[in-house]
Amino acid sequence: MILMKKLPHYSDSPFARRVRSIVARIPRGKTMTYGEVAKRAGRPRAARAVGTIMANNWDPKIPCHRVVRADGSVGSYNRGGPGRKRELLQKEGALR
Repeated sequence: MILMKKLPHYSDSPFARRVRSIVARIPRGKTMTYGEVAKRAGRPRAARAVGTIMANNWDPKIPCHRVVRADGSVGSYNRGGPGRKRELLQKEGALR
């Protein structure tokens, strides 16, 4: 019997590709909200969809830790939780 490793869900829709492209260009030390990313990707009411796409991102070239909530809180992070996300943002100078 061959066991297959289950890969995380990875959406390859045009919207998901636009989201990943936008997030990949967020510079070090800067952040964008989920809503801002959604708006730039052409779907201003799709902030939750952006969150889902980022939650399923495992590509290290996509700095998903730079996407934060509109209320200023960091939100979740799939590679170590909100504490790790906060650490990364502080190290980059995006949080004080």
